[in-house]
Amino acid sequence: MQTIKIHFMKQFPNRIEIITLGCSKNLVDSEQLHYQLAHAGYDTGHNSEFDAADIAVVNTCGFVNDAKEESIETILNLVEKKNAGKLRKIVVFGCLAQRYMEELQHELPEVDTFIGNFDMKALLSELMVKPPYLPAHRRVLDNHGHYAYLKIAEGCNRKCSFCAIPGFKGKYISRSIDDVCNEAASLAASGLKELMLIAQDTSFYGYDRARRYLLPDLLNELVTIQGIEWIRIHYLYPSAVTRRLIETVAEHEKICNYFDIPLQHISDEVLRNMKRNTSKADIVKILTDIRHIVPDACLRTTFIVGFPGETRKQFNELLSFVRGMRFDRVGAFSYSHEENTYGARHFADTVTARTKLARLDSLMAVQQQISLEKNAAKVGKVVPVMVDGNENGLFVGRTASDSVEVDNTVWIDPGKNIQVGHVYPVYVYDSAEFDLFGRIV
Repeated sequence: MQTIKIHFMKQFPNRIEIITLGCSKNLVDSEQLHYQLAHAGYDTGHNSEFDAADIAVVNTCGFVNDAKEESIETILNLVEKKNAGKLRKIVVFGCLAQRYMEELQHELPEVDTFIGNFDMKALLSELMVKPPYLPAHRRVLDNHGHYAYLKIAEGCNRKCSFCAIPGFKGKYISRSIDDVCNEAASLAASGLKELMLIAQDTSFYGYDRARRYLLPDLLNELVTIQGIEWIRIHYLYPSAVTRRLIETVAEHEKICNYFDIPLQHISDEVLRNMKRNTSKADIVKILTDIRHIVPDACLRTTFIVGFPGETRKQFNELLSFVRGMRFDRVGAFSYSHEENTYGARHFADTVTARTKLARLDSLMAVQQQISLEKNAAKVGKVVPVMVDGNENGLFVGRTASDSVEVDNTVWIDPGKNIQVGHVYPVYVYDSAEFDLFGRIV
């Protein structure tokens, strides 16, 4: 969390608090807004604890039920502050506002403004910041400043039957390579060490511009930026993971051998019902190619259990696949109907909540054992670790196989001159299911 206050000749008395909910893509939007407000003279906080402020700006998530409930709860808490005289104005934007604009306006009249998808000009106008605006992609990072998400596109062209995102985020729009690289260079100049590329589907990058996948071209440019040590790619769609992309990752030391490919399932019938435009054979070939070309690749994926019609046999096929493939990192979710999706319109939610939970637990138990074994194999080895901070007297870090918040943690013994944001060789002397323990050598 960062809070900055910048003095200009014209000083605004307002305190603005930005609250970001949901995914890393939302975080990027809020970091950009934070920069604009701070440099306009506002005393601006982001994701900070506060008792009172002049204006609260909430960046909402509307993807799944839990996220929607969190957004609504956050807004209601702000309404209480406003009613208690601790807040003058509430502005709500983001996915939830875009998806449920009319309903929210009717149910929450205490909110002063709903804006919808991220619109910098509309937000700054509402907050009384006048043009000219500063460069659109300058940001105040919500961390120590050594890593940042780099959003390379907006929207999505996929038609997955369980996902509502294309309906309220719109078609895929890639940023230009020059635009992305200019932002990356700016971040590097501020001391950034790690870039994490994100979009709804990073592997589709450039196809809307050139009718071919341009992610390898972008990577070839990003690796030339001085100061960047790690480049990590998130959210690769399996059918767009090309051999050229795999070879590009293998070619450059700066690019983490980290393949984050949400597969969602492995049963051909379930994949068809999910409208994933891929098959078990295709998936196995992609993963085999990755491990052949990049032998030390970290494979990360996510799965959905309990999709409508998923049989015990199909779930067991998924379990067998996970056991055999031995992924390095796995996330899993229970299916839930989302309004205005193909799945909600065409399938009955036939798998009971109890069965979904049991399947989720079974899947994660299998992965927990695999993770335990893979981590134990690292004991006695020295691995490069990015130090992210300190906690309870220990330093906290990640290997190149671990992304921020979602993957494993390395706990490092205290030592002299250890600096956050630096990569150190760490000797691993112990391990657990999702943790390594080591000391700098």
